[in-house]
Amino acid sequence: MLTDEYRYKILKILESNPQISQRDLARVLGMSLGRVNFCLKALIEKGLLKASNFRNSQNKLAYMYLLTPSGIEEKSRMTAQFLKIKLQEYTALKREIAELREEAKLLEKQRSAA
Repeated sequence: MLTDEYRYKILKILESNPQISQRDLARVLGMSLGRVNFCLKALIEKGLLKASNFRNSQNKLAYMYLLTPSGIEEKSRMTAQFLKIKLQEYTALKREIAELREEAKLLEKQRSAA
């Protein structure tokens, strides 16, 4: 249920905003609150996150999610992995665009000649 993509997104968001609520995290990710809770528990069990209690400005008990050294290492590994994938997709897309441009030019020449 916790894909590499969501694992990466959660770690990335929590690294920059450790005090984000589960509800806000669910909204940002487009996931249900229950699924976010499940994912956070899984990341804590894997040792990638640590949850700490704190009092927020509304005087309610809340959690702060901190990446552990293993979590930082995992996020770094995943960043490199996703960068490689996205560069491959970008290269393939550039190739496809070039082919479509050539096809469009050819079709325009054929249409003009007719």
